[in-house]
Amino acid sequence: MSNTLLKMMAVLLCALAACADVMPVQNFDLEKMAGKWFMVGVATDAPWFVNTKATMSMGTAMMAPTAGGDLDLSYANLNADNTCWRMTNLAKKTTIPGRFTFRSQIWNNDNEMTIVDVVYLDFALVQTIKTKDGVSEILNKLYSRTPESSETLQQKFIQFSLDSGIQRDNIVILPKSDECPAV
Repeated sequence: MSNTLLKMMAVLLCALAACADVMPVQNFDLEKMAGKWFMVGVATDAPWFVNTKATMSMGTAMMAPTAGGDLDLSYANLNADNTCWRMTNLAKKTTIPGRFTFRSQIWNNDNEMTIVDVVYLDFALVQTIKTKDGVSEILNKLYSRTPESSETLQQKFIQFSLDSGIQRDNIVILPKSDECPAV
């Protein structure tokens, strides 16, 4: 029993250390993040994901830099019943370029979002640490400028997520879907 507990603690500490070591991409350029992105991959250690991953599909994100250096985030995803799920957040810049914080009103949690890797005309790898009631969860997302992403990019996302301590079963490349109409 105590060996199992020690092993679980070691895994948890390794996962936390991996999160703490994640730094933003070098020479981050906020203006180049602007525009439409497709969320092609998602990975998380959050318990809710187990029951919802099978019904998830590709969504879109609009990223708009503000004059003050923050980032407006607008997400849209078409539900199975053809209704749209939407969410917006204002990610506030931090003293570290490529790292932002925001409070989600929908989920009632605090978020620290890091742009881990980006090729502005192709893809962005983003990690968000979500904290609610003292419990933190990792959420990794793979964004692409098009609904397609290469096998190499998908493997990079999968490996990054595994290195973050996320189990392979909780890493999903999302199926394509129709987009929500613009509002």
